[in-house]
Amino acid sequence: MFSGIVEATGKVTAIEKERENLHFTLECPFVDELKIDQSIAHNGVCLTVVRLDDRSYTVTAIRETLSKSNLGLLQPGSEVNLERSMKPDALLDGHIVQGHVDQTARCTKITEADGSWYFTFEYDPAPGNITVEKGSVAVNGVSLTVVNSQEGSFEVAIIPYTYEHTNFHTFAVGTVVNIEFDIVGKYITRLMANYLHK
Repeated sequence: MFSGIVEATGKVTAIEKERENLHFTLECPFVDELKIDQSIAHNGVCLTVVRLDDRSYTVTAIRETLSKSNLGLLQPGSEVNLERSMKPDALLDGHIVQGHVDQTARCTKITEADGSWYFTFEYDPAPGNITVEKGSVAVNGVSLTVVNSQEGSFEVAIIPYTYEHTNFHTFAVGTVVNIEFDIVGKYITRLMANYLHK
């Protein structure tokens, strides 16, 4: 489980294709603290460390992961948001993030607001994949508060610290991002759908 508070960004140094899988090798500031079989969120996607050396580590994304995330769009040099899994005694500074991306969304508008930024994202609505005003959503693994929630779109406000310390500063109109909708909202939506169909 994760909190959506990005620890650092990493840089993709190599991508290796093996059948339908992709192996990503990255460098990051805490590589010397990692171990094999450790879980790390990459742009919000939970992946397992499978190889490790002094300067970099490698994780593997399978077809299911690639089909629902933006990881297949990564290139050597791409900047990736990273978060190690939460410790049981850690403060939940963001919200409950599973590291299970629901789908991708596309950035359709970026507005600078005298020291902060508003980013608008559009996505294909699917059952349970909804946002609510002032609710939580994870964008590329970043825990954010929803502004201007609409069917199939939402907006988030980004403070300078988040802009500078995540890959939000690399976004442009058309950038594809990973979205994990709030798990509580998904459960409530499913329960209500089951109740109404009885």
